[in-house]
Order: sequence, then structure tokens, then C-alpha cells
Amino acid sequence: MRLALVDAFTEVPFAGNPAAVCLLDGDPPAAWRQSVARELGFSETAFLRPSGEGVFELRWFSPTVEVDLCGHATLASAHFVWEEGLAGDAVSLRFESKSGPLFARRSGASIELDFPAEPAREDPAPKGLLEALGARAQWTGRNRLDYLVLVGEEREVRALRPDFPKLAASCGTGRGVMVTSPSDDPAFDFVSRFFAPAAGIDEDPVTGSAHCCLGPFWGERLGKRELRAFQASSRGGRLTVRIEKGNRIALGGSAVTIFRGNLEVPE
Repeated sequence: MRLALVDAFTEVPFAGNPAAVCLLDGDPPAAWRQSVARELGFSETAFLRPSGEGVFELRWFSPTVEVDLCGHATLASAHFVWEEGLAGDAVSLRFESKSGPLFARRSGASIELDFPAEPAREDPAPKGLLEALGARAQWTGRNRLDYLVLVGEEREVRALRPDFPKLAASCGTGRGVMVTSPSDDPAFDFVSRFFAPAAGIDEDPVTGSAHCCLGPFWGERLGKRELRAFQASSRGGRLTVRIEKGNRIALGGSAVTIFRGNLEVPE
């Protein structure tokens, strides 16, 4: 089985968010896929199974659980498909996933993903969550996946040093928590960080799916349909977000292949 490591939401190697992409030649069980993801140890491993011209089944696994939606591993998968010649450059890709159909197309030198919007509703933070983050919230809410915490300044986002065991315990049924603020840099509209210790990821370097929530959140506050985002992890990541009709979000970014190889499957 072909395997690649791809850095997503970056134009240079060793930045953005790394994802493993595995091209399946069968339909192995979820337990096997989980074992591969745990062995590789990246925040997400994407498993692609061709099901038609430009159409692929796509599932994502963290080192500990299968997840319902992952932006950076989808971007990495689209990059892999085109680099490996599995579809023509002009072909729009369709990924069948647990979050419904997802689409990808080339947009100049970058890739644009068509994802469902995941807006947040205002909701009190669970007991212990803000204390575990060490954050002073101006607003808290959640969507079906994650909690969202708004703080006043970018320096507060960058200074966070969460207590990850306490944060994992306080997230309850949520996958993780987004912390966001306006950007100090005029090149970006907002910054964020994303923590998901309960899913085996203390801090995710760049989280595409979180921007399906952050895009509508900041779009409403700033009165914009197109936004520029920076995820302020140690690796850093750049994204564009466009709010589309029909409750959809266009996520834009670039990707870089770090290595290619083969996954040996024991008999």
C-alpha cells in the first residue's frame, strides 16, 4: 500500500500540520487502521479507498480514535491524489466521509476544500475547562465537535500552557477546544490554537475542521465572507476561509510532500 507524509496548510516543509496518507487496495477493518495510525503517531492518518473516477472513501484516525472530520488530512489526501496521478489536475475530487461528501479542487498553486459549516452556539464552558486552559474567556460556545473560547488578545492565545490531563477530563463529549482572538498582524483576520488531549492530541498544529466553526464565527463579527487565518502553534499554519451559500465553507491552503513509501502488511 502506498503511503506518504504530507505537511498541510503550509508552503514550506516542516511547518503546517503533518498527516499520513495511506492508499488502500482493499477494505481493512477499523481496528487495523487504528493500529496503523497508532504506529505512525501523527495527529491524523487518512485512509483513501478509490470508488470511482475522482471519488474516494476517506476515513481519518488519530493515534487513539477515529474522528468524524479532519481538514488538514483531507487537504493532504487531495495533494496526494494529484501528485500520485490518481486523478487529473482539472478533476474535482469527491471524498465520501462520516461528515458527508467533501470536495477538493485546485485553485492556482493551492487547494480549496468544500466542507460543511460547523457554527457554534453560545454555551457555558464545562466545569474546569477554562481553569485547565488558563484562559480568561470573553465568550464561550460549542458546536457538534468542539468547544470554542474567545479571548481578548492574540498574546493571550499564544501564552496558553494548558494542563492537558485536566483539559481532557473537562471536555466531556467534545473532541477538543478552540481558543481564538483577533490577529495583531494585519495580514490575518484572526488567530487560534486547538487542543484535543482526549483524542490523543495535546495540541494540533493546524486544524482545518476547526475553521469550519471559526470562519462563520469571525465572519459574523467582522462582517466578512472571506477571511485569512493563522493557527499559532509552534509549527504555524496559514488558511483562507470563504463562507459559501448552502451552509458550506471553502478552506484554502497548500501542502508539501515530505516522504513517500510503502506500507508492508504482514500476511
